[in-house]
Amino acid sequence: MIVLGLTGSIGMGKTTTADMFRAAGVPVHDADAAVHRLYAGPLAAAIEARFPGTTVDGAVDRARLSAAVVGNPAALADLEALVHPAVRAEEAAFLDAARVRGETVVVLDVPLLFETGRAGDVDAVVVVSAPAEVQRQRVLARPGMTEEKFSAILARQLPDADKRAAADFLVESGDGLERARADVLRVLQAVRSGAVRPKRTPAGNVGTADGH
Repeated sequence: MIVLGLTGSIGMGKTTTADMFRAAGVPVHDADAAVHRLYAGPLAAAIEARFPGTTVDGAVDRARLSAAVVGNPAALADLEALVHPAVRAEEAAFLDAARVRGETVVVLDVPLLFETGRAGDVDAVVVVSAPAEVQRQRVLARPGMTEEKFSAILARQLPDADKRAAADFLVESGDGLERARADVLRVLQAVRSGAVRPKRTPAGNVGTADGH
């Protein structure tokens, strides 16, 4: 089974690209969605204990949690120490189930794939990219987003140029949906033609470096 790592900086169109892989019949594990599920209950008590006042009715309030960790590297590290192992456990279960079903290719949607040292945990990396001005317009159009928040997020992410240079495949999302869809299909054609070979063990163990 070929495991593709899908990544890209904020506002680059990664979510839409993941949906394109799903539409092509490829199972996708979404790390961000896993975090949302964990915040809804399983990790809420532990997060409240470390960051008092960040939960409401037994679930993490993401705005309150963001306010507690943004700009505070130590607090962010504490949060990641809680969240990353739980996300990795869900990911491992996803991979094991995919192997049992006999899937030939799956996608791990991991926003900080490079930043957390996980590029070596997948068989090939797909980077979603768009021009910087397109990225900026998309991000600042989001509810509650500010220039300050955008800058703080970018500071945590590897520059897009570096991601592009390290990618095995690129999906260009700045030229419209059809271009991006064609890029996704090109990736799958390469995988299914044997251009990508497995470099991981079949045991569902994707390494020890945490990240989501």
